[in-house]
Amino acid sequence: MTNNNNYCVIMGGGIGSRFWPYSRKNLPKQFLDFFGTGRSLIQQTFDRYKKIIPVENIFVTTNEAYKELVKEQLPELNDSQILLEPTRRNTAPAIAWASYHIKNLNPEANIIVAPSDHLIMKEDEFREAILKGLDFVAHSPQLLMLGIKPNRPETGYGYIQLNEEQQGDFYKVRAFIEKPELEFAKVFVESDEFYWNSGIFLWNVQTILAAFRELMPEIYYKLGDGEENYASCPNISIDYGIMEKAGNVFVQLCDFGWADLGTWGAMYDVAPKDANGNVAVNGNSLMYDCRNNIVVIPEGKLAVIQDLEGYLVALRDNVLLICKKDDEAAIRKFVNDAQVKLGDKFV
Repeated sequence: MTNNNNYCVIMGGGIGSRFWPYSRKNLPKQFLDFFGTGRSLIQQTFDRYKKIIPVENIFVTTNEAYKELVKEQLPELNDSQILLEPTRRNTAPAIAWASYHIKNLNPEANIIVAPSDHLIMKEDEFREAILKGLDFVAHSPQLLMLGIKPNRPETGYGYIQLNEEQQGDFYKVRAFIEKPELEFAKVFVESDEFYWNSGIFLWNVQTILAAFRELMPEIYYKLGDGEENYASCPNISIDYGIMEKAGNVFVQLCDFGWADLGTWGAMYDVAPKDANGNVAVNGNSLMYDCRNNIVVIPEGKLAVIQDLEGYLVALRDNVLLICKKDDEAAIRKFVNDAQVKLGDKFV
């Protein structure tokens, strides 16, 4: 039986610029079906949580520009469940605003905050972990993160270092390390002290609002009376604003086949590969003497590629991108240059 005190906030307002040119401002990655399943990333996220949380207790925070996309893709939600951000201010203001909204509905609410672009392979283990975490935060005033045991020295994820202090199966967090260099990531993987930060958070609404009052009063007091002060909030993530400063952050150790589809490199890691380590998405690809590439083209198109290794080839609408697949900084530069030099029509 579902618990009517349990709520979910799906974060669905990002631009997804690291997935350019497939992800565009008018149709970001969370609204795309990357794997040909018939369901976009945000739809898959909604499907996952509605098995755990009553549908009427699921909310989506998103930019005003994506209101119609959310309504089209998630018709089970009514308008009051779509929280429209008047401007982009990162995750901390969005989470505070959603928390106030839920508190007004239910001051005893336990909340899951979930990104809209995650891949979960083990749905049963995931459901079990979420329910266990919700029970913990319902009975203990802690801020809880879901941690994933690393299986490779990934430099694109944040890491959580565990403290010896624990409450049952939940460990207090000692430190956060953001996207380490490769040599440090290798050390972290070999250690039993470090876990990936999944970006999935659980807490009671009173606990998170108390943290905002103490650590980010500039957000707490601006959003307490409604959205009219949203634009004046600082542009800051929940990780930097709250989680790395609070003294009551715990981590739950999980294994449910998690991946954060934040970059092309991350998508390459989880996608099926041919004998030469190549990944082809959607359209047809013929590759000759090619290794460890990811090729993403529209249905009905053909890409013929020779002698490439470690590259991304992505075509969508009016943009073709060919670059090293793991160079996130370069992709951000390309997006910025395209906008500055050529205007919004290419981003």
